[in-house]
Amino acid sequence: MKSLTDEEFITTLIQECKKQNIELDESKAQALKEYKELLIEWNEKMNLTAITEDYEVIIKHFVDCLECTHLISNEKKIIDVGTGAGFPGMPLAIYYPQIEFTLLDGLNKRLIFLEEVVNKLGLKNVKIVHARAEEAARNEEYFESFDAVVSRAVANLPVLLEYTSPYVKVNGKCIVMKGDNAKEELDLAKNAMNILKLKNIENKEYKYSYTINNEEYNRTILYIEKVGNTPNKYPRNYGQIKKKAL
Repeated sequence: MKSLTDEEFITTLIQECKKQNIELDESKAQALKEYKELLIEWNEKMNLTAITEDYEVIIKHFVDCLECTHLISNEKKIIDVGTGAGFPGMPLAIYYPQIEFTLLDGLNKRLIFLEEVVNKLGLKNVKIVHARAEEAARNEEYFESFDAVVSRAVANLPVLLEYTSPYVKVNGKCIVMKGDNAKEELDLAKNAMNILKLKNIENKEYKYSYTINNEEYNRTILYIEKVGNTPNKYPRNYGQIKKKAL
């Protein structure tokens, strides 16, 4: 596919969002374009993403992440655990300037890139945190402090929920981006959800698909509610989680 001019990129991004019932104004589209430019520039120095072609960035990174807007309502504080190059947290922070976002990752070089994005875009609602997920979750500043957690492509569901749900307040939610194997992962996560006081709200999960280069991608965003406090022993340390998932 050909590279897009700045104007084409913004127009295409707005149009593709609209197809998914996501209203994106031009100023936010402009900010996402600048984010894309920084992503491509820094990707030459470090491995941030394998997706670099303009239209694929629009669909697989930006529209895909903004699909989470269908499950976000009146949250004030959201954390993205295992944010990587900022997905889905950074596009969501650009979309929702009124929501306070924390982007957490264990690899510092990615966070240096994200700090650059925050500074260049002048984002006032983003905090960047360098920490391992299971360690930061035990910090009282973060434990059960967020209205929602978002995550994309971090780990299989039983492991992911142990990493992420401790950050969420009771009655808060885990917004988990998965592929078309979400149902199988949910079946595997029943024990984890029981232990971690979580409940899958099936009628609120969001399914969508897109096609690029004749290849269809089926996606599911799970809506998992936290119905009780995280037991004190969770999250366990990395070795225990890796050795035996819940």
